Amino acid sequence: MRDIAVFSGSAHPELAAEICLHLGVPLAPTKTSRFANDCIEVQLQGNCREKDVFLIQPLVPPTQENLVELLFMLNAARGASAGRITVVLPHYAYARSDKKDAPRISIGGRLVADLLTTAGADRVLAMTLHSPQVHGFFGIPVDHLHALRELAEHFRGYDLSNTVVVSPDLGNAKEAAAFARLLDVEVAAGAKQRFADDKVVISTVIGDVTDRDVIVLDDEIAKGSTVFELLARLRERNVRSVRVACTHGLFSGDAIKRLSEEKEIEEIVCTNTVPIPAENHTEKLTVLSVAPALAEAMRRIHNGESVSALFA
Repeated sequence: MRDIAVFSGSAHPELAAEICLHLGVPLAPTKTSRFANDCIEVQLQGNCREKDVFLIQPLVPPTQENLVELLFMLNAARGASAGRITVVLPHYAYARSDKKDAPRISIGGRLVADLLTTAGADRVLAMTLHSPQVHGFFGIPVDHLHALRELAEHFRGYDLSNTVVVSPDLGNAKEAAAFARLLDVEVAAGAKQRFADDKVVISTVIGDVTDRDVIVLDDEIAKGSTVFELLARLRERNVRSVRVACTHGLFSGDAIKRLSEEKEIEEIVCTNTVPIPAENHTEKLTVLSVAPALAEAMRRIHNGESVSALFA
């Protein structure tokens, strides 16, 4: 892995360090300073000239701070004559702003994609974007990974003879179906309507879940509103057990604590695309690492190999 330089922003340095461990390369230092007027300045403290530069920064809270830091990292790398700059986005928060569903509303997913490109990104490596159309928001190459293999490997350790995978909504049903195929189980989906960021209604569950062990699969969990609503419908169907799985465990506020207190939920599984403070961990929480997958994708990008072959 010669002629490669990997830098991390402030959002998730632990994940960046783990990725570098798998790559067998050092994590180059980054210095972020703040002036008296609250403006920040970013310095990449490693050689970038004509190198294949990777900038690792999930857009997690404080999202705007981390976004600006990433833009400044891009600007610094481009000004340092980097040969190619790849942004590694384990979590792209603005992917949820992907359509005009109200008058005079901004489409943040597209705008932030343009900002990253303008700042100097040559390509993007992302993990489980909220919707397929976000991939097309970027005018540069995007390698889109998912964590279904990591999640499936974990659940294969259980007795799945009476298990069904449930998607909270029809929009996520395709991913849930792919996950169910990996586990060789059936799939079901909720009929969901969203009225506000924290107000959702699931009228029914489409599919056979009665007296079954359920794995609820979603791309991300923030406040948990969707999971709690789906749990109410599953109780009506007298399911035997519930396990919750997602790629991005944002768990804002006390969401993880409230989910863990639900007696029907036996386990909550997420990946480390988003940092979860140690004080928020509970006995029911399991965090899987996507560092090996991201490291292998970065190695393939650097060597000019196929990334899609990872999922063949």
